Amino acid sequence: MIYGYIRKSTEKQEFQHMEDEIKEYAKKSNIIIDEWIAESISSRKALKDRILWSLLTRLKKDDILITTEISRLGRSLLEVMSILQTCLNKKCQVITIKENYHLGNDLQSQVLAFAFGLSAQIERDLISQRTKVALTSKKERGIKLGRPLKSESKKLKLSKNAKRLEDLLNKGLSKAKIAKLLGVQRDTLLRFIKRNKMIS
Repeated sequence: MIYGYIRKSTEKQEFQHMEDEIKEYAKKSNIIIDEWIAESISSRKALKDRILWSLLTRLKKDDILITTEISRLGRSLLEVMSILQTCLNKKCQVITIKENYHLGNDLQSQVLAFAFGLSAQIERDLISQRTKVALTSKKERGIKLGRPLKSESKKLKLSKNAKRLEDLLNKGLSKAKIAKLLGVQRDTLLRFIKRNKMIS
């Protein structure tokens, strides 16, 4: 099977222009496009939510995927490399017209596949390293990492509703009723009232 893949990510881009490019290439190469895959979404959308993912899962040995340019495939180097690696592992060919890439089962493609995998790993490592540096910096500045503990979250909730809590107490509502209204446990409410020396 020979697939023509086109993706439009903005209103200014037109499917027809990309389709014409692929048709012209196919004519010059004396090949026929068996199926067109077109999607009109931003590449920011997760790959598994895209039509391209569905195509990748059904690609078979010796299938050919043709697109106008490599940037049509993914939003980042890591994603593009992953897509190309998937195709090469399935022994499919990938052709990009603008860059004149023709990746298949030859030695050059295998070398490129290794380079793709290496590049993807380097990018993953760099992302991991940047994340670790950012987390260390936050720790040094005394910023708590991760989600707040459940008890801390409840305290924060009560703090934000302190005025309402005080009004409810003044109206004589029971602690159990107030706790239910504010969505916290009665014991948590009692501790908050005691710690903040509120009217009881």
